[in-house]
Amino acid sequence: HVQLVESGGGSVQAGGSLRPSCGASGYTYNRNCMAWFRQAPGKEREGVARIATGSGNTYYTDSVKGRFTISQDSARNTVYLQMNSLKPEDIAMYYCAARLSYCYSDSLARAADFGHWGQGTQVTVS
Repeated sequence: HVQLVESGGGSVQAGGSLRPSCGASGYTYNRNCMAWFRQAPGKEREGVARIATGSGNTYYTDSVKGRFTISQDSARNTVYLQMNSLKPEDIAMYYCAARLSYCYSDSLARAADFGHWGQGTQVTVS
């Protein structure tokens, strides 16, 4: 009965910003692992960022460090992905995912570790 709903994608010029959000319901949000993945056409799904909802510990893939920030509003069971300095290489469908367990310590999120997924929100950079 887990549901994840993404919103806030869109189209921006290179160098612009977006802040998609992921609202979670149907499970206990705290003390779990929430992540953002992305998948570009012809590419494998890759982990972008994740956050341990209990501790707030975050992890980012190297390509987005310094540009993207994952954050949460635990009162709303919502995770955000602030994306700054967007590049055409960031064009992808962005998916929110939940792992009903703790995040691995200081490691990149793997899709196989996450059992619940949102439907995605498209990000386009021109």
